[in-house]
Amino acid sequence: MSTQPARLVSLDAFRGFTIAAMVLVNNPGDWGHLYGPLEHAKWNGWTFTDCIFPFFLFVGGVAMALSLGRLAAAGADKPRLLAKLAKRALLIFLIGFLLNFMPYFHLDRVRIPGVLQRIALCTLLAAPIVVYCGWRMQLVVIAALLSLYSVLMLYVPVPGIGAGVLEPGQDFGAWVDRTLLGKHLWVQSKTWDPEGLVSTLPALCGQLFGVLAGRWLASSVDRGRQVAGLIVAGVACVAVGMFLDIILMPINKSLWTPSYCFLMTGLASLAFSAFYWPLDVSPSLRIRSIAARGTRPFVIYGMNALFIFAFSGFIAKMLGYVKFAQPDGSLRTLGQTLYAPIAALPLGAVNTSLLHAVLFDACMFLIAWGMWRKKWFVKV
Repeated sequence: MSTQPARLVSLDAFRGFTIAAMVLVNNPGDWGHLYGPLEHAKWNGWTFTDCIFPFFLFVGGVAMALSLGRLAAAGADKPRLLAKLAKRALLIFLIGFLLNFMPYFHLDRVRIPGVLQRIALCTLLAAPIVVYCGWRMQLVVIAALLSLYSVLMLYVPVPGIGAGVLEPGQDFGAWVDRTLLGKHLWVQSKTWDPEGLVSTLPALCGQLFGVLAGRWLASSVDRGRQVAGLIVAGVACVAVGMFLDIILMPINKSLWTPSYCFLMTGLASLAFSAFYWPLDVSPSLRIRSIAARGTRPFVIYGMNALFIFAFSGFIAKMLGYVKFAQPDGSLRTLGQTLYAPIAALPLGAVNTSLLHAVLFDACMFLIAWGMWRKKWFVKV
Protein backbone atom coordinates (compact mmCIF):
# COMPACT_ATOMS: atom_id res chain seq x y z
CA MET A 1 0.00 0.00 0.00
CA SER A 2 1.05 3.56 -0.62
CA THR A 3 0.09 6.41 1.58
CA GLN A 4 -3.03 8.47 0.94
CA PRO A 5 -3.66 11.88 2.52
CA ALA A 6 -4.49 11.75 6.22
CA ARG A 7 -8.22 12.06 5.51
CA LEU A 8 -10.39 11.83 2.41
CA VAL A 9 -13.20 14.38 2.48
CA SER A 10 -15.31 12.04 0.36
CA LEU A 11 -15.03 9.28 2.94
CA ASP A 12 -16.48 11.46 5.70
CA ALA A 13 -19.13 12.82 3.33
CA PHE A 14 -20.26 9.37 2.20
CA ARG A 15 -20.25 8.08 5.78
CA GLY A 16 -22.26 11.12 6.89
CA PHE A 17 -24.77 10.68 4.07
CA THR A 18 -25.21 7.05 5.10
CA ILE A 19 -25.76 7.85 8.78
CA ALA A 20 -28.13 10.72 8.00
CA ALA A 21 -30.15 8.32 5.82
CA MET A 22 -30.07 5.67 8.56
CA VAL A 23 -31.37 8.11 11.17
CA LEU A 24 -34.08 9.27 8.75
CA VAL A 25 -35.50 5.83 7.97
CA ASN A 26 -35.23 4.65 11.59
CA ASN A 27 -37.36 7.48 13.03
CA PRO A 28 -40.63 8.07 11.17
CA GLY A 29 -43.53 9.69 12.93
CA ASP A 30 -45.74 6.71 12.13
CA TRP A 31 -44.41 3.30 11.05
CA GLY A 32 -47.77 2.60 9.42
CA HIS A 33 -47.45 5.51 6.99
CA LEU A 34 -44.22 5.51 4.98
CA TYR A 35 -43.12 6.21 1.45
CA GLY A 36 -42.08 2.94 -0.19
CA PRO A 37 -38.35 3.77 -0.53
CA LEU A 38 -38.20 4.64 3.19
CA GLU A 39 -39.16 1.17 4.41
CA HIS A 40 -37.45 -2.19 3.98
CA ALA A 41 -38.62 -4.62 1.33
CA LYS A 42 -41.12 -6.99 2.90
CA TRP A 43 -38.87 -9.98 2.12
CA ASN A 44 -37.28 -10.44 -1.32
CA GLY A 45 -36.31 -7.38 -3.33
CA TRP A 46 -34.84 -4.11 -2.15
CA THR A 47 -35.53 -0.43 -1.57
CA PHE A 48 -33.40 2.63 -0.81
CA THR A 49 -33.63 1.73 2.89
CA ASP A 50 -32.07 -1.67 2.20
CA CYS A 51 -28.97 0.07 0.82
CA ILE A 52 -28.06 1.94 3.97
CA PHE A 53 -26.57 -0.73 6.24
CA PRO A 54 -24.38 -2.33 3.52
CA PHE A 55 -23.22 1.16 2.50
CA PHE A 56 -22.02 1.72 6.05
CA LEU A 57 -20.17 -1.61 6.11
CA PHE A 58 -18.58 -0.78 2.75
CA VAL A 59 -17.36 2.64 3.91
CA GLY A 60 -16.14 1.02 7.13
CA GLY A 61 -14.05 -1.36 5.04
CA VAL A 62 -12.59 1.53 3.01
CA ALA A 63 -11.67 3.37 6.21
CA MET A 64 -10.16 0.21 7.71
CA ALA A 65 -7.91 -0.32 4.69
CA LEU A 66 -6.69 3.28 4.69
CA SER A 67 -6.10 3.49 8.45
CA LEU A 68 -4.39 0.10 8.69
CA GLY A 69 -2.30 1.00 5.67
CA ARG A 70 -0.99 4.12 7.41
CA LEU A 71 -0.33 2.22 10.63
CA ALA A 72 1.45 -0.60 8.80
CA ALA A 73 3.59 1.95 6.96
CA ALA A 74 4.50 3.43 10.32
CA GLY A 75 5.69 0.02 11.53
CA ALA A 76 2.80 -0.78 13.90
CA ASP A 77 3.00 -4.08 15.77
CA LYS A 78 0.37 -6.34 14.16
CA PRO A 79 -0.73 -8.33 17.24
CA ARG A 80 -1.05 -5.11 19.23
CA LEU A 81 -3.00 -3.56 16.35
CA LEU A 82 -5.40 -6.51 16.31
CA ALA A 83 -5.85 -6.25 20.07
CA LYS A 84 -6.77 -2.59 19.69
CA LEU A 85 -9.31 -3.38 16.97
CA ALA A 86 -10.75 -6.19 19.12
CA LYS A 87 -11.29 -3.74 21.99
CA ARG A 88 -13.00 -1.34 19.58
CA ALA A 89 -15.26 -4.11 18.32
CA LEU A 90 -16.14 -5.16 21.87
CA LEU A 91 -17.06 -1.58 22.79
CA ILE A 92 -19.30 -1.21 19.73
CA PHE A 93 -20.97 -4.53 20.53
CA LEU A 94 -21.61 -3.51 24.14
CA ILE A 95 -23.11 -0.17 23.09
CA GLY A 96 -25.48 -1.96 20.72
CA PHE A 97 -26.39 -4.52 23.37
CA LEU A 98 -27.04 -1.78 25.94
CA LEU A 99 -29.38 -0.01 23.51
CA ASN A 100 -31.31 -3.27 23.13
CA PHE A 101 -31.31 -3.74 26.91
CA MET A 102 -32.91 -0.35 27.49
CA PRO A 103 -35.32 0.79 28.73
CA TYR A 104 -36.90 -2.30 30.32
CA PHE A 105 -33.73 -4.25 31.22
CA HIS A 106 -35.30 -7.69 30.69
CA LEU A 107 -32.22 -9.88 30.76
CA ASP A 108 -34.22 -13.04 30.01
CA ARG A 109 -35.33 -11.83 26.56
CA VAL A 110 -33.11 -8.93 25.57
CA ARG A 111 -32.19 -9.04 21.88
CA ILE A 112 -28.53 -9.96 21.42
CA PRO A 113 -28.05 -9.26 17.69
CA GLY A 114 -28.37 -5.77 16.24
CA VAL A 115 -26.90 -3.28 13.77
CA LEU A 116 -24.01 -2.20 16.01
CA GLN A 117 -23.41 -5.79 17.05
CA ARG A 118 -23.06 -6.82 13.40
CA ILE A 119 -20.70 -3.91 12.74
CA ALA A 120 -18.63 -5.08 15.71
CA LEU A 121 -18.51 -8.70 14.50
CA CYS A 122 -17.57 -7.65 10.97
CA THR A 123 -14.81 -5.41 12.32
CA LEU A 124 -13.49 -8.17 14.56
CA LEU A 125 -13.50 -10.79 11.81
CA ALA A 126 -12.18 -8.50 9.09
CA ALA A 127 -9.22 -7.18 11.10
CA PRO A 128 -6.89 -10.23 10.85
CA ILE A 129 -7.81 -10.70 7.19
CA VAL A 130 -6.88 -7.09 6.44
CA VAL A 131 -3.68 -7.19 8.51
CA TYR A 132 -2.29 -10.50 7.29
CA CYS A 133 -3.78 -11.05 3.81
CA GLY A 134 -3.10 -9.39 0.50
CA TRP A 135 -5.84 -8.44 -1.92
CA ARG A 136 -5.74 -11.76 -3.76
CA MET A 137 -6.18 -13.74 -0.56
CA GLN A 138 -9.00 -11.41 0.44
CA LEU A 139 -10.79 -12.30 -2.79
CA VAL A 140 -10.30 -15.99 -1.95
CA VAL A 141 -11.74 -15.41 1.54
CA ILE A 142 -14.77 -13.60 0.10
CA ALA A 143 -15.39 -16.41 -2.40
CA ALA A 144 -15.01 -19.04 0.34
CA LEU A 145 -17.39 -17.26 2.73
CA LEU A 146 -20.08 -16.72 0.10
CA SER A 147 -19.75 -20.33 -1.04
CA LEU A 148 -19.99 -21.63 2.53
CA TYR A 149 -23.04 -19.46 3.18
CA SER A 150 -24.73 -20.69 -0.01
CA VAL A 151 -24.11 -24.35 0.85
CA LEU A 152 -25.45 -23.90 4.38
CA MET A 153 -28.58 -22.08 3.22
CA LEU A 154 -29.40 -24.27 0.23
CA TYR A 155 -28.26 -27.78 1.16
CA VAL A 156 -28.20 -28.24 4.95
CA PRO A 157 -31.64 -29.48 6.08
CA VAL A 158 -33.49 -27.65 8.84
CA PRO A 159 -35.18 -30.06 11.29
CA GLY A 160 -38.85 -30.38 10.45
CA ILE A 161 -38.58 -28.13 7.39
CA GLY A 162 -35.93 -29.41 5.00
CA ALA A 163 -33.14 -27.80 3.00
CA GLY A 164 -33.18 -24.68 0.87
CA VAL A 165 -36.38 -23.12 2.24
CA LEU A 166 -35.79 -19.36 2.19
CA GLU A 167 -38.98 -18.16 3.84
CA PRO A 168 -39.14 -16.11 7.08
CA GLY A 169 -38.08 -18.20 10.05
CA GLN A 170 -37.61 -21.38 7.99
CA ASP A 171 -34.11 -20.96 6.60
CA PHE A 172 -30.95 -22.50 8.04
CA GLY A 173 -29.76 -19.17 9.53
CA ALA A 174 -33.02 -18.70 11.43
CA TRP A 175 -32.73 -22.23 12.83
CA VAL A 176 -29.17 -21.53 14.04
CA ASP A 177 -30.30 -18.28 15.68
CA ARG A 178 -33.22 -19.98 17.45
CA THR A 179 -30.97 -22.82 18.59
CA LEU A 180 -28.16 -20.63 19.93
CA LEU A 181 -29.99 -17.46 20.98
CA GLY A 182 -33.42 -18.74 21.98
CA LYS A 183 -35.63 -15.86 23.10
CA HIS A 184 -32.92 -13.27 22.45
CA LEU A 185 -34.03 -12.50 18.89
CA TRP A 186 -35.75 -9.61 17.11
CA VAL A 187 -38.99 -9.04 18.99
CA GLN A 188 -41.01 -8.38 15.81
CA SER A 189 -40.41 -11.92 14.57
CA LYS A 190 -39.21 -14.00 17.55
CA THR A 191 -38.26 -16.83 15.15
CA TRP A 192 -35.50 -15.15 13.11
CA ASP A 193 -33.30 -12.07 13.25
CA PRO A 194 -32.27 -9.74 10.38
CA GLU A 195 -28.82 -9.41 12.00
CA GLY A 196 -28.44 -13.11 12.73
CA LEU A 197 -25.24 -15.11 12.99
CA VAL A 198 -25.13 -16.98 9.67
CA SER A 199 -26.04 -13.93 7.57
CA THR A 200 -23.12 -12.09 9.17
CA LEU A 201 -20.84 -14.11 6.85
CA PRO A 202 -21.97 -12.37 3.64
CA ALA A 203 -22.22 -9.07 5.54
CA LEU A 204 -18.54 -9.51 6.39
CA CYS A 205 -17.90 -9.96 2.68
CA GLY A 206 -19.51 -6.58 2.07
CA GLN A 207 -17.03 -4.99 4.45
CA LEU A 208 -14.13 -6.87 2.83
CA PHE A 209 -15.22 -5.55 -0.56
CA GLY A 210 -14.91 -2.11 1.02
CA VAL A 211 -11.41 -3.04 2.18
CA LEU A 212 -10.49 -3.93 -1.40
CA ALA A 213 -11.81 -0.55 -2.52
CA GLY A 214 -9.73 1.11 0.19
CA ARG A 215 -6.61 -0.75 -0.97
CA TRP A 216 -7.31 0.50 -4.50
CA LEU A 217 -7.53 4.08 -3.21
CA ALA A 218 -4.32 3.66 -1.23
CA SER A 219 -2.42 2.41 -4.27
CA SER A 220 -0.18 4.54 -6.49
CA VAL A 221 -2.69 4.35 -9.35
CA ASP A 222 -3.69 7.72 -10.81
CA ARG A 223 -6.81 9.03 -9.09
CA GLY A 224 -8.69 9.38 -12.33
CA ARG A 225 -8.11 5.69 -12.98
CA GLN A 226 -9.17 4.96 -9.42
CA VAL A 227 -12.57 6.56 -10.07
CA ALA A 228 -12.91 4.63 -13.32
CA GLY A 229 -12.00 1.42 -11.50
CA LEU A 230 -14.61 2.03 -8.81
CA ILE A 231 -17.27 2.64 -11.45
CA VAL A 232 -16.36 -0.44 -13.49
CA ALA A 233 -16.24 -2.61 -10.35
CA GLY A 234 -19.56 -1.14 -9.22
CA VAL A 235 -21.31 -1.91 -12.50
CA ALA A 236 -19.80 -5.42 -12.54
CA CYS A 237 -20.97 -6.16 -8.99
CA VAL A 238 -24.48 -4.92 -9.76
CA ALA A 239 -24.58 -7.21 -12.79
CA VAL A 240 -23.34 -10.18 -10.73
CA GLY A 241 -25.93 -9.45 -8.05
CA MET A 242 -28.76 -9.39 -10.60
CA PHE A 243 -27.47 -12.62 -12.16
CA LEU A 244 -27.24 -14.40 -8.80
CA ASP A 245 -30.77 -13.19 -8.03
CA ILE A 246 -31.92 -15.37 -10.94
CA ILE A 247 -29.73 -18.46 -10.65
CA LEU A 248 -28.84 -18.79 -6.92
CA MET A 249 -30.80 -16.92 -4.27
CA PRO A 250 -33.08 -13.87 -4.45
CA ILE A 251 -31.96 -10.43 -3.39
CA ASN A 252 -32.90 -10.35 0.29
CA LYS A 253 -31.60 -8.01 2.96
CA SER A 254 -32.85 -10.04 5.93
CA LEU A 255 -30.95 -13.10 4.70
CA TRP A 256 -28.10 -10.98 3.26
CA THR A 257 -27.94 -13.32 0.28
CA PRO A 258 -24.92 -13.31 -2.07
CA SER A 259 -27.02 -11.55 -4.73
CA TYR A 260 -27.83 -8.83 -2.20
CA CYS A 261 -24.18 -8.62 -1.12
CA PHE A 262 -22.94 -8.09 -4.69
CA LEU A 263 -25.74 -5.70 -5.63
CA MET A 264 -25.20 -3.51 -2.58
CA THR A 265 -21.41 -3.58 -3.01
CA GLY A 266 -21.87 -2.37 -6.58
CA LEU A 267 -24.27 0.40 -5.58
CA ALA A 268 -21.96 1.43 -2.71
CA SER A 269 -18.98 1.63 -5.07
CA LEU A 270 -20.94 3.77 -7.52
CA ALA A 271 -22.32 6.00 -4.76
CA PHE A 272 -18.88 6.48 -3.21
CA SER A 273 -17.48 7.40 -6.65
CA ALA A 274 -20.08 10.17 -6.82
CA PHE A 275 -18.51 11.66 -3.68
CA TYR A 276 -14.88 10.79 -4.40
CA TRP A 277 -14.52 12.42 -7.82
CA PRO A 278 -15.86 15.93 -7.08
CA LEU A 279 -14.43 16.15 -3.55
CA ASP A 280 -10.98 14.56 -3.89
CA VAL A 281 -10.19 13.93 -7.55
CA SER A 282 -11.55 16.64 -9.83
CA PRO A 283 -8.80 18.89 -11.23
CA SER A 284 -11.20 21.83 -11.10
CA LEU A 285 -10.87 23.81 -7.87
CA ARG A 286 -14.28 25.32 -8.58
CA ILE A 287 -15.94 21.91 -8.70
CA ARG A 288 -14.17 20.85 -5.51
CA SER A 289 -15.24 24.06 -3.77
CA ILE A 290 -18.89 23.68 -4.82
CA ALA A 291 -18.88 20.00 -3.84
CA ALA A 292 -17.27 20.79 -0.48
CA ARG A 293 -19.92 23.40 0.33
CA GLY A 294 -22.76 21.16 -0.81
CA THR A 295 -21.62 18.14 1.18
CA ARG A 296 -20.46 19.98 4.32
CA PRO A 297 -23.49 18.81 6.36
CA PHE A 298 -22.66 15.20 5.50
CA VAL A 299 -19.00 15.70 6.40
CA ILE A 300 -20.06 17.10 9.79
CA TYR A 301 -22.37 14.13 10.31
CA GLY A 302 -19.64 11.70 9.25
CA MET A 303 -17.10 12.97 11.77
CA ASN A 304 -19.14 11.46 14.64
CA ALA A 305 -21.14 8.86 12.72
CA LEU A 306 -21.26 5.98 15.21
CA PHE A 307 -21.90 8.29 18.15
CA ILE A 308 -24.81 9.99 16.37
CA PHE A 309 -26.30 6.65 15.36
CA ALA A 310 -26.10 5.29 18.91
CA PHE A 311 -27.33 8.55 20.47
CA SER A 312 -30.26 8.79 18.05
CA GLY A 313 -31.23 5.23 18.99
CA PHE A 314 -31.13 6.15 22.67
CA ILE A 315 -33.28 9.25 22.14
CA ALA A 316 -35.80 7.29 20.06
CA LYS A 317 -36.17 4.74 22.86
CA MET A 318 -36.68 7.48 25.44
CA LEU A 319 -39.35 9.12 23.29
CA GLY A 320 -41.32 5.88 23.49
CA TYR A 321 -40.59 5.18 27.16
CA VAL A 322 -41.23 8.46 28.99
CA LYS A 323 -44.98 8.98 29.47
CA PHE A 324 -47.12 11.93 30.55
CA ALA A 325 -50.58 11.86 32.12
CA GLN A 326 -53.30 13.52 29.99
CA PRO A 327 -56.39 15.43 31.25
CA ASP A 328 -58.58 12.47 30.30
CA GLY A 329 -56.51 10.19 32.51
CA SER A 330 -54.70 8.45 29.66
CA LEU A 331 -50.95 8.26 29.21
CA ARG A 332 -49.12 9.61 26.19
CA THR A 333 -45.49 8.95 25.37
CA LEU A 334 -43.04 11.80 24.96
CA GLY A 335 -42.82 10.94 21.26
CA GLN A 336 -46.58 11.16 20.83
CA THR A 337 -46.61 14.46 22.73
CA LEU A 338 -43.97 16.00 20.47
CA TYR A 339 -45.56 14.48 17.37
CA ALA A 340 -49.07 15.79 18.13
CA PRO A 341 -48.54 19.35 16.74
CA ILE A 342 -46.98 17.88 13.58
CA ALA A 343 -49.79 15.33 13.19
CA ALA A 344 -52.30 18.19 13.31
CA LEU A 345 -50.84 19.71 10.12
CA PRO A 346 -52.89 19.16 6.93
CA LEU A 347 -50.11 17.29 5.15
CA GLY A 348 -51.48 13.78 4.96
CA ALA A 349 -50.36 10.86 7.10
CA VAL A 350 -47.34 9.88 4.99
CA ASN A 351 -46.01 13.43 4.63
CA THR A 352 -46.55 14.12 8.32
CA SER A 353 -44.64 10.96 9.23
CA LEU A 354 -41.81 12.02 6.91
CA LEU A 355 -41.75 15.53 8.39
CA HIS A 356 -41.28 14.06 11.86
CA ALA A 357 -38.35 11.97 10.58
CA VAL A 358 -36.76 14.99 8.88
CA LEU A 359 -37.08 17.11 12.01
CA PHE A 360 -35.61 14.33 14.14
CA ASP A 361 -32.71 14.04 11.70
CA ALA A 362 -32.23 17.81 11.81
CA CYS A 363 -32.00 17.70 15.60
CA MET A 364 -29.32 15.01 15.38
CA PHE A 365 -27.46 17.13 12.84
CA LEU A 366 -27.49 20.11 15.22
CA ILE A 367 -25.85 17.90 17.84
CA ALA A 368 -23.27 16.72 15.31
CA TRP A 369 -22.68 20.32 14.22
CA GLY A 370 -22.17 21.45 17.82
CA MET A 371 -19.67 18.66 18.39
CA TRP A 372 -17.89 19.56 15.16
CA ARG A 373 -17.67 23.23 16.18
CA LYS A 374 -16.21 22.24 19.55
CA LYS A 375 -13.92 19.71 17.84
CA TRP A 376 -15.40 16.88 19.92
CA PHE A 377 -14.83 13.71 17.94
CA VAL A 378 -15.88 10.51 19.69
CA LYS A 379 -13.51 7.73 18.66
CA VAL A 380 -15.13 4.40 19.44
